[in-house]
Amino acid sequence: MTRLGLRFPSFLLMRISFSRKGEAMAYGVKLRVWGDYACFSRPEMKTERVSYDVITPSAARGILDAIHWKPAIRWVVDRIKVLNEIRFDNIRRNEVGGKIPASNVKRAMKGQLVQLAQYATEDRQQRGSLLLRDVAYIIEAHFELTEQAQGEDTPEKHYNMFVRRARTGQCFHRPYLGCREFPAHFELIEADLLTIPSFYDGQEIDLGWMLLDIDFEADMTPRFFRAVMKNGVIEVPRMERGKVTYA
Repeated sequence: MTRLGLRFPSFLLMRISFSRKGEAMAYGVKLRVWGDYACFSRPEMKTERVSYDVITPSAARGILDAIHWKPAIRWVVDRIKVLNEIRFDNIRRNEVGGKIPASNVKRAMKGQLVQLAQYATEDRQQRGSLLLRDVAYIIEAHFELTEQAQGEDTPEKHYNMFVRRARTGQCFHRPYLGCREFPAHFELIEADLLTIPSFYDGQEIDLGWMLLDIDFEADMTPRFFRAVMKNGVIEVPRMERGKVTYA
C-alpha cells in the first residue's frame, strides 16, 4: 500500500492521519504486553498501593516510550484491549517511609553542601499492596510528529524503527507494568485485533474514573477520563493543550 511515496505492509496499517497539506502525520501500531504482576496505583490511595483494574493510558505510553522514543515524536494511545480476567492479589513489601526533600536537591544544585543520601535500613516500612496478577493487554496507539521534528524525521522512518525494535525485543530500558519491580514482556501484533479473544467478550463494564495522563503543558496537571470496557476494549480519549477531547 502506498500514499505520498510512503510504502509499508498493509497488514500493519492501523491509523494514519494526514494534515491539510497532505503530509502523513501518524502511524498506528499494536503491541501485546503481559506480565506476572502489575500495579497501576490509584492516586487517591496515599499510604498503601491499590491498583486500577486495568493498565492506564499513561502506563501504556510509558511502555511505548521504552521501546522507541525521540523528541521528534509523541505517542498517543487510542485504545486498550484487556485479554485476561482481572484478578487481584495482596502482598506486603518493604518500602522507605520518606524521600529526599526537594529543597535539599535545589540547595545542592546551587553548590551548597547538603546530604542527598537516603538510608533504607533506617527508614524501612512494610506496606501492603493490592496488585493485579497474570495481566495481558493489547495497546493500540499511533505517534505524531512534534515541533522538534527535523527534516530527516519522517513518519516512515520512526514507524520502521519502532517495528524493527518491537519485533526483535529491543528497548531503551526494560518496560514495566506500573512499578519497576514488575517487568513487562512485549511483542508486536501483526494480526487483526478482532481475531484475538478477550475474557470480557460480550460484556460492557464501567471501570469508573481513571488517570489518563499528566498534562505537562498545564503545570503537570493530572487528567482523568471515564473508562468503559466494551468487549474487552477501552476507547481512550485524546488529551491535548490542557484539555481532554474525544476524537
